[in-house]
Amino acid sequence: MWGFEPADSAIAALNLFRENRLNKILIPGFGYGRNAKIFADAGFKVTGIEISETAIELAQKHYGDDVKVYQGSVSVMPFDQEVYDGIFCYALIHLLSEKERAKLINDCYKQLKPNGYMVFVAISKNDAAYGEGEELSKDRFEMKHGVQLFFYDSDSVEKEFGRYGIIEAKEIDEPAKHKGNRASQKFWFITCKKQEK
Repeated sequence: MWGFEPADSAIAALNLFRENRLNKILIPGFGYGRNAKIFADAGFKVTGIEISETAIELAQKHYGDDVKVYQGSVSVMPFDQEVYDGIFCYALIHLLSEKERAKLINDCYKQLKPNGYMVFVAISKNDAAYGEGEELSKDRFEMKHGVQLFFYDSDSVEKEFGRYGIIEAKEIDEPAKHKGNRASQKFWFITCKKQEK
């Protein structure tokens, strides 16, 4: 659906994780692995969570067994008792309800080592799609094909991530450069660091 090139924000997260000498990475919403491959290729130990068996099969076909992927919903995390140096969650959180979003952020934080980083990429209220479809609740819309999206602004980023060691939240274009017939979308790139107790 999105090709096999990693998202620009995955490359940014890779650089952040490298700079901070992280090793073990969890990717909730693994999909078919396009954003996981660059982490695995860079020597990170990668674990994924993906609800779609088809996506997991596609990932294994293209990338082999380098990456461990749990099949199931992020709503039933944790799948293991591991703690991770880094968590990268791309374009998943905005598909969830308010309660599910809160649980995902909290579950990820619980599986993060002290001094570990988690990066969430979430759709922005400044994206062109904001306001399309049926409004379900404040900033949440049911789009065509039944997809429900919650659109973030600085207030909702602070409200949902503020108590999880947020160190930076910035709006980005994804992809950074307009590619072919696909326009860039506006996202938030949210970085949190778990402080040592």
